[in-house]
Amino acid sequence: MKRVALLFAALTVLFTATAQEIRKSTHLFAIKDGQELYLDRYTSPELMGKRPCVIFVFGGGFSTGLRDAAKYLQYYDYLVREGYDVVAIDYRLGMKGVTDPGVFNAISQFKTTVNMAVEDLYDATKFIIGRAEEWEIDTDHIVASGSSAGAITVLQAENGICNNDPATRVLPDGFNYAGIISFAGAIFSTSGKPEWHTSPAPIMFFHGTSDKNVPYDKARLFGIGFYGSGLIASQLREMRSPYCFYSVEYEDHSLAETPMTDNLEQIGEFLDNYVMGRQNLITEIHVENLDREVRPTSFSIFDYLGSNYGE
Repeated sequence: MKRVALLFAALTVLFTATAQEIRKSTHLFAIKDGQELYLDRYTSPELMGKRPCVIFVFGGGFSTGLRDAAKYLQYYDYLVREGYDVVAIDYRLGMKGVTDPGVFNAISQFKTTVNMAVEDLYDATKFIIGRAEEWEIDTDHIVASGSSAGAITVLQAENGICNNDPATRVLPDGFNYAGIISFAGAIFSTSGKPEWHTSPAPIMFFHGTSDKNVPYDKARLFGIGFYGSGLIASQLREMRSPYCFYSVEYEDHSLAETPMTDNLEQIGEFLDNYVMGRQNLITEIHVENLDREVRPTSFSIFDYLGSNYGE
């Protein structure tokens, strides 16, 4: 028992010492609509030379959330130990205080909300690129990652770059993210299925087929709505554009968060193979837990609104 106690104490000291190697600094990157937007940079002083960077956009239905929420810290820690700087950003929350907006009000509100979040991501990216020399960031290897609303933001941002959206003009000519990691995300469109005028960066999707907060496939009304991971992946397959899709049968919106603790190995492989290795791969992993109860997998746009903004 004494040896076990000594071993535990030693491991605790080692973990504490290792944890102190990660440094966090906070920076104001923009002021929008009178709101100060900050980002937190996580890095290790042991990392030398230019490093890849992962930008993270938090989730919360575009109405709540924090860039430094405890549930994300293990993800940041893992990425830094894999040799990446992590930059977790603020963005304007266009649905804050909104409850039961109704379908037609929600369409206009969502469009404005998503556009604001994407613009803030672009501004944060520009800020990072502007400090790339000081921070020793490799601007050819900047990855955008997000959870739920944040995943919608990073997918929408990548789609905007591929379609030369005017909002991308704040970015350097020819810039694109080196990869996208989406935890239960989608693309919002008012004109039917998303278009891709050029092939996107490699994308890693996580999504559950019974997600009632962000559609796995699509939720639309007259072509207006959210187009989820399943539909986007099918588009990329047809385009022969690299992606990795990790889907779980009958899983709910938990995949907006659980991969950041349970699937770090798969995320690391994506970064190694698709981002750093630039391998042109299509990988699809479909998991079915035979002990899980069968859940609904088809929802209306009213179901999604109720799940996110119902009272």
